[in-house]
Amino acid sequence: MSELQIYLIIVGAVVILLLLGFNWWQDRRVRRRMQANMPVIEQDPLLGDSSAHSASRMEPGLGLSQASANAVENSHPLTAVDQEEADQSSEVVIEIAFQGPMTGLDLLQLVQPLRTAGRKTVRVFAQDTEGQLSLTIDPVASYVSVQLAVLLANRSGPLSAIEWSQIWNRAHSLADQLECTIEGPDQQTVLEMASRLDDLCAGLDMQVGLTLLLGSTRPVQDVTAAARTMGFVSMDGRLAWLGDHGMVCFTLSRADAASFDAGMAGVDRLSLLLDVPSSPADPRAFGRMVDVGVELGQRIGAELVDDQGRPLQAGAEVAIDERLQVLCSQLEAAGLQAASPRARRVFA
Repeated sequence: MSELQIYLIIVGAVVILLLLGFNWWQDRRVRRRMQANMPVIEQDPLLGDSSAHSASRMEPGLGLSQASANAVENSHPLTAVDQEEADQSSEVVIEIAFQGPMTGLDLLQLVQPLRTAGRKTVRVFAQDTEGQLSLTIDPVASYVSVQLAVLLANRSGPLSAIEWSQIWNRAHSLADQLECTIEGPDQQTVLEMASRLDDLCAGLDMQVGLTLLLGSTRPVQDVTAAARTMGFVSMDGRLAWLGDHGMVCFTLSRADAASFDAGMAGVDRLSLLLDVPSSPADPRAFGRMVDVGVELGQRIGAELVDDQGRPLQAGAEVAIDERLQVLCSQLEAAGLQAASPRARRVFA
């Protein structure tokens, strides 16, 4: 072996060692940054309640407690938001920036596991090469980053440490896989924001129900046929009554919570439900549901009663609608206008 060949071997070995050292240093720096931002779970999920504030959420019924009313008065209203960006008042954002443009087709496959965090939804906004954010990912377009908008609270309670850890770890795994950067708030900040939003929503949450008692078990298809003739439309195993605006005003479902599409079994009890925060504000929201319930009852031979099984008092719908109007005003003052996209997210 010549002296030149020996020198070349030595130089090659030195270059390889330098590359290995550089890769080790870069990997160590990335892992330190990941560990610094990693959520710390102080409690085993099997040993404690991860959703303490959900216990304070109001059950379906009428009336706001004085404490809830005071909490609403003392709260700061949530700010408005454009539909094509994350809602900083009800969502927390994790941003992943790519090293270079990525096609929408590739991106769609990668973000699919990132659309939920436990029982919270995650909206994925993709930023294209022109800087535009969109919830719709075009398979043939090119994108440079994504924002994961994680819902801070819904009817399951505030975003928990477990849920936040789940989405954070998934996002980090993707960032590590693509060797790109990731940014997001620390866990304590996220949990405090989630708790505040949940407290606000708990004081404004209300659902009002009515029951249709059939004299005997009737075939499901007979009941649904009568309801559809009146104008009800199918929606996720239930039937929905739409207003002139095309939005859901209230729903009709089986009292046993089974889907209308689940087999051909009979039914002897039906439920009408007005979900106040998710329904458009209407001075006769409850009265309209009563009118429709009475007519449907006449068509299928059922008695309309309240959610406690008691006959409706004459004129009770007027008083109830007045109270619901107050609630709708409180929702609007808090930045949670009834039936708005934000309200439908946090009251889901």
